[in-house]
Formats: sequence, C-alpha cells, structure tokens
Amino acid sequence: MPAIQLSPAQRKVHRAEAHHLDPIVMVGGDGLTPAVTKEADAALKAHGLIKVRVFSDDRIHREAMMQTLADELNAAPIQHIGKLLVLWRPKVEKEREVDEDRMPGPRDIKIVKYSKRFGQRPEIKTLRVLGNQRLTPGGTIKRAKVKRPLSAKKRRQAD
Repeated sequence: MPAIQLSPAQRKVHRAEAHHLDPIVMVGGDGLTPAVTKEADAALKAHGLIKVRVFSDDRIHREAMMQTLADELNAAPIQHIGKLLVLWRPKVEKEREVDEDRMPGPRDIKIVKYSKRFGQRPEIKTLRVLGNQRLTPGGTIKRAKVKRPLSAKKRRQAD
C-alpha cells in the first residue's frame, strides 16, 4: 500500500502534535522485524500519531526504515529527526452500539457547605450518585421514586 501524502501545512500540524509524545515503538539491533511492524500497526490503530525510536547509527538505513514502515502500514511519514521517526495514520472511529434500555450511570457531584462562622473554609465533599438516586437540596442522597404503573381506568382515559 502506498503511504499517505500530506501537504507541508498538514505535516507541520502533526509535527507540533507529536512534540510532547514519547516513543511507543522501539526498533532494536535486529532491525525492522514483523513483530516491530505489528506493534507499530497496533500503536497507530490506538493513537493515530506515534514516535518510533531506532537504535541504529546509520541515517540512510533509518530513512529507508521510515519509508518501509509508512508503505507497509499505509501511514504518512511526518518527521525523521535524529533516531526518532514520527508516523501518522487517521484513526478509525469505532461504531458504538446504542442500548435503548441502558439506565444513567453513576456521576460524581461536589457539595460545598459553607460555615456559619465568618472566615472558615467551606466543607467540600464529593458524592457518587447512582442512576437510581437523586440529590436533595440539603445535600443528602435519596433513591428516586419508582413510577407506579397506571391503573386500567387511567390508561383508558389517556387514550
């Protein structure tokens, strides 16, 4: 597969994003093995933008390695600086299944209680409220009331 071609402006943006990244894949003395290619592919799937550290002193060999990785993984070569190679491939968006029956999950709520005395710090508590609970104005947690099913008479009136 051919490598992705980017404009210089796009390459500049990806270089800036990769600046703070640490190398994820390391290429040792054995060179570019299938295991290294597999790890680089998995890292590109997970992150999209990766740094690869090559422990080789030959610059021409590193450039060839970068081009080989880019071609095999269908990625764009972003930067080769020193012994670091930066590769980018767009991440594939995962399709999420929407469960209609799913109830709301837990959420953390901060409660601030101010002191009645002047000059004291307020008391801050973090409470976890579950999906079937609610928070009262006084700061306590109560279980949400379960709605009762409608009676036969009220169901007929609603129609």
